[in-house]
Amino acid sequence: MRIIVQKFGGTSVASPEVRELVLRKIEKARSQGYSPVVVVSAMGRQGAPYATDTLIGVAKTANKNIAAHELDQIMYCGEMISAVVMAGTLQAAGMDAVMLTGGHAGIITDTNFTDARILKVDPTRINSLLKQGKVPVVCGFQGMTTEYEFTTLGRGGSDTTASALGAALNAELVEIYTDVDGIMTADPRIVDNPKILECISYGEVCQLAHQGAKVIHPRAVEIAMQKNIPLVVKSTFTDAAGTLITNIAKEDPDGAEVIDRVATGVTYLTNIVQIKVHLDDSMGGDASFKVFKTMADNGISVDLINIHPGQIMFTINAEHAEQASMKLRQQGYEIAVLENCAKVSVVGGGMREVPGVMASFIEALSSNRIVILQTVDSHTSISVLVPRSDVGAAVQALHEKFGLSN
Repeated sequence: MRIIVQKFGGTSVASPEVRELVLRKIEKARSQGYSPVVVVSAMGRQGAPYATDTLIGVAKTANKNIAAHELDQIMYCGEMISAVVMAGTLQAAGMDAVMLTGGHAGIITDTNFTDARILKVDPTRINSLLKQGKVPVVCGFQGMTTEYEFTTLGRGGSDTTASALGAALNAELVEIYTDVDGIMTADPRIVDNPKILECISYGEVCQLAHQGAKVIHPRAVEIAMQKNIPLVVKSTFTDAAGTLITNIAKEDPDGAEVIDRVATGVTYLTNIVQIKVHLDDSMGGDASFKVFKTMADNGISVDLINIHPGQIMFTINAEHAEQASMKLRQQGYEIAVLENCAKVSVVGGGMREVPGVMASFIEALSSNRIVILQTVDSHTSISVLVPRSDVGAAVQALHEKFGLSN
């Protein structure tokens, strides 16, 4: 049996007209000899009656600090509505479709409500349905604890559902349908001429996602990578081939795709604050450790870390700035806070050990008079902190410098 997992995002199931397009994608997979497993997100985006953000808003009218356990019980509903409607659409077209919640589909999670992690996937029920010629329509974003409590998997969780089911079912392919034709080299709202990438490695797309590109959830990629299951990001609304995510080095033994393409894409994160912590000799040798321990104890994630004699620099999400500042000052640290920052990154598996990449990066920004506040790099990415007002110019400059334009 050739299994394919097809995941459809909120905009792909938001109206009867669009659901007809989804129906055609599923029919096409069946005509090609696949047994499809369909995964759906909640219908539409914020403002739509059954969108996840809308349901969260309903819950928070009663209590803006409602407990995560209760929040999950209402967040669970959006995908259930979507899956029922999508299953009904398939049934009306003559398919024997069966709606399954995440728990019914065998997705078992921990008890970290609103951001649960998958512990295991039991594919028994789905395999049984597929052998009967049925089409399972699974609620994305959902799981269930061993005590039968409903959980959700965090933002982008439907991608994770699709990938986890693909791995458990040994699927040939996982298709992620969205409203764009594939993964682009940059945000088309900022760059006029981004390219659709035909192929990208697991590692590169994870980097892009972690650095701000809203293409696919990195957890979904990491799960698929464990079994080397190809992922394709494509559009519900066109017949474009989309972007293949796979182990390029394995698919292309000559490595041409990785070596020749130094940079794969440019992405960004906004709503960032930089914190500088002053250190002096009187604080003792563990002063740096205490700074990061303070952040960890208060659940604050740090990024762009630079440690120098007498000073530590790092960035955090702006929503945690007030809390971080207060906690550090309570510990006796002298700090400086710089608001309205953004992180801009160039990602590419081909930049490893290539001379001149950092020079090109800095030249692109300095020639456009963009202030560089902080930098950090790895084998597959270079990131820079800039004023938020310079994000557009920085992304455009780097996109052109690394030859990513059409």
